[in-house]
Amino acid sequence: MAKSFLGQGWGFPVQAKAGVLAQAAYDDSVREAIWIILGTARGERLMRPDFGCGIHELVFERNTAATAGKVTEAVRDALLSFEPRIDLLDVLVDAQDAGAVMQVSIEFKVRATNNAFNLVFPFYLESGAQP
Repeated sequence: MAKSFLGQGWGFPVQAKAGVLAQAAYDDSVREAIWIILGTARGERLMRPDFGCGIHELVFERNTAATAGKVTEAVRDALLSFEPRIDLLDVLVDAQDAGAVMQVSIEFKVRATNNAFNLVFPFYLESGAQP
């Protein structure tokens, strides 16, 4: 019963396997929903202009502690607003690849099953914006 709350549907990205659309269910559905939230810029969806994450507005920022703080805040706000199936435990941002990539590590717990997960989302800064 608890897992039915997590839902199931098309996988992300949408793809066909053996002539049938790939499906995502339960914990995979939650993980893929997080990727969709973080990968969608605010204003990108016509009927939901508020949906998405504000990190896309930071692409041309320098890789500094201040930018890492802005990324952390944007990710936290987006997940708290648009993914009610999780309890967000922590969001950590780490700079990688000489300043071109920030690794966003997200620790969360699925409310219905109490399973804890860690997801790492790479956020690519414009290569010209080096510290």
